[in-house]
Amino acid sequence: MKAKEVREMSVTELETKLSDLKKELFNLRFQHATNQLDNPVRIAFVKKHIDRVKTILREKEING
Repeated sequence: MKAKEVREMSVTELETKLSDLKKELFNLRFQHATNQLDNPVRIAFVKKHIDRVKTILREKEING
């Protein structure tokens, strides 16, 4: 998911996406704690996407 794709989404879509990403991060952290995580790099990947979505949401909030 690139920033251009995220900017094209509506605010409600972004909020839904953010919620889904947070749930995924929780599940990944839980798997990591129980030593069931296959790809630990996925945690950083999801965190980066969360930050990207939050940034775009903030931009939309400022610009109105």
